[in-house]
Order: sequence, then C-alpha cells, then structure tokens
Amino acid sequence: MWVVPWHDLPPSELSRTLKAMEVHFAPDVEKKLNDLAAQSGRGADELLQDALAGYLDELAQTREMLDSRYDELKSGRVKPIDGEEAFARLKAKTEAQRNRQVE
Repeated sequence: MWVVPWHDLPPSELSRTLKAMEVHFAPDVEKKLNDLAAQSGRGADELLQDALAGYLDELAQTREMLDSRYDELKSGRVKPIDGEEAFARLKAKTEAQRNRQVE
C-alpha cells in the first residue's frame, strides 16, 4: 500500500481537498514498481506521480478528441458509417497497401 501526501498529487480541483490517498497494488505490480524504482534510482512515489500525470494527460486528450468527434457528428459536418462499411474500407486499404509493397 502506498500513501501519497496531498501536496504530491498532480494539480487538480480535487487535490485541494485531499489529505492523502491510499493506493493498493497487487503484489506483482508492487514488485514491478519497486524494481523499476531501484533500477532507475527514483522513488516509487515519483514514478507513480509521473505515470499518473501522463495517464491523466492522455485521458484528457482522448476525451477532448471524442467530444470533438461527437460535435462533428451532431452538427452534421461528418456522416457516420456503419461498422460493416468501416471494416470493408479498412480491409480494402490494407489490401491496397499490401499490393503496393509487393510491387
């Protein structure tokens, strides 16, 4: 179990009200974290903060992209296609690319 002091959490609206956070890991995950910390010379808490900050940034970018795509669909700027058609287009592009590589 790791306890992260509130002042070590990535900045957010919630971190102002948190005092500490307990994170429970499966033994194999905790071992990987401790091994990586030992190999890198960094503290496990520092590795966790970096990993979480990166994950949250990626999650925010994904959410922004999804919201943008939804807005494009809702406004009619793009037309949805069904899954079968999308798969057929992807398959055709893959085949065309394979044919170009053979030539």
